[in-house]
Amino acid sequence: MTVHIRPDKRFHRARLKPVRRRQGASYLKVFARIIAIAVVAFGCAYWVLETVRNTSLLRIETITVIGNNRLSVGEVTTLVESLHGQNLLLADLDEARHHLRAAGWIEDATLRRVLPSTIEVVVNEREPVGLGRFGSALYLIDSEGVILDEFSPRFRDLDLPIIDGLSVGVDGDDRGIDKRRAALVTELLSDIERQAPRLSELLSQVDVADPHDAVVLLSGDPVYIHLGAEQFAERLQTYEELKPSLSARVSGVDYVDLRFNGRIYVRPLDEQ
Repeated sequence: MTVHIRPDKRFHRARLKPVRRRQGASYLKVFARIIAIAVVAFGCAYWVLETVRNTSLLRIETITVIGNNRLSVGEVTTLVESLHGQNLLLADLDEARHHLRAAGWIEDATLRRVLPSTIEVVVNEREPVGLGRFGSALYLIDSEGVILDEFSPRFRDLDLPIIDGLSVGVDGDDRGIDKRRAALVTELLSDIERQAPRLSELLSQVDVADPHDAVVLLSGDPVYIHLGAEQFAERLQTYEELKPSLSARVSGVDYVDLRFNGRIYVRPLDEQ
């Protein structure tokens, strides 16, 4: 037997769409939290930075110098005097290094921070190789032609040859140095030092007015020796070997020209 039951609408499933949560509001809350955290972090970082910047514990009070020889400690520290009182961690050491390298004597420098309040300066000084003569004044110069300092009694322990003809000026008073002439001096000195160190000690004067011909004078010898632009030590040794015979044959010699391989030109004093 079949039983029929009238459907009751009270038991029908409601055909209603589910309500979606408003995700936009959640995103705003997350974003707000991130902003708040960033603000707090920035504030903490700023506070730490200001504390470090203003603390007296990190103010530079001492500058130590290492590697100086000709320059005094006072001369070096004067070049970086502006570092005193600055914050150790925030001081611009590159700028200080630039000031140091601007000094003629200093070829390079390294600056180190030493906690809590010290800067350590390590300098590498240039080595003088000669006394450049400009007019009536003498200046110490290095192998690159850099003027280091004016010659004075404080450098009397240096036994260096006088170098003429370096100036780019016509009258010789200009302290601007011709790079070609400076290079010729460097090649001459290094070649003689390497191959004939005894003769290197005898060098009294070098003239490079002609950038293709270095002319030298030896201590106690008035003869001008033309060595050209190469084979300096070899040619100077040749002159030393021929010197006794030249003295025997010629009463007085003005100059000897050794620039031409296999030929030696001698000019007596009476031909001037």
